[in-house]
Amino acid sequence: MWVVLVGLILGLLVGLAFPVVLPLALASYLSIALLAAFDSLFGGLRASLEGKFDAVTFASGLVSNAILAGGLTYLGDKLGVQLYYAALFALGYRLFQNLGQIRHLLQDRIRRRRETAGTVP
Repeated sequence: MWVVLVGLILGLLVGLAFPVVLPLALASYLSIALLAAFDSLFGGLRASLEGKFDAVTFASGLVSNAILAGGLTYLGDKLGVQLYYAALFALGYRLFQNLGQIRHLLQDRIRRRRETAGTVP
């Protein structure tokens, strides 16, 4: 667990020390990439809380989400249509679904701990 925290802190420090400015043309690609990453992250966290986490499924989901969303964005750019909105909607919907499930799973865990400790009103 501490390796993850150290990596996160180091990543944040490097990002703050060496800011990268992306061209405006890449903004839609960056938004899709971040949303695909967060969707996979929350999906993995949900699977972990449910006891169903599989690293291969997590990695393949991350890669396939990123490729599909990036491909839609690229195709939309070439056609002059903003197809990345479809990916934004789908990934955003899944992100909030996973977040809701994570919240319920955590609430259930807290509720069970309180019941076993006898502190539930």
